[in-house]
Amino acid sequence: MKNYLIAICALFLISFTLQQVIEQGKASYYSSKFEGRRTSSGDIFRQDSLTAAHKTLPFGTLVIVKNLSNDSSVIVKINDRMSKSSPHIIDLSLKAAKKLNFVRQGITSVTIEKIEQL
Repeated sequence: MKNYLIAICALFLISFTLQQVIEQGKASYYSSKFEGRRTSSGDIFRQDSLTAAHKTLPFGTLVIVKNLSNDSSVIVKINDRMSKSSPHIIDLSLKAAKKLNFVRQGITSVTIEKIEQL
């Protein structure tokens, strides 16, 4: 029984260390005019991929983006940079925006959780 409780406590602690909310703010999505262009990381941007631009997170970072207005979420890979002066915290591909169900609105409130890769 003692080992069982230790295992549960360990899983509970790991769940908090694997994800952490790092930002809350507004998200937007890329215009279709960027389709096929190179991102800051050198990748080719595709609207049908689950990628995003962020101001500071390293390229290749995986994040969970949660739409605060409808509780939907999506995992995206950071592969581009945003302008430091942008009022938004993340700029998503069209596919990611569709999964978060905010294409019609164009902008939504989100939280971003970094996924620590073991």
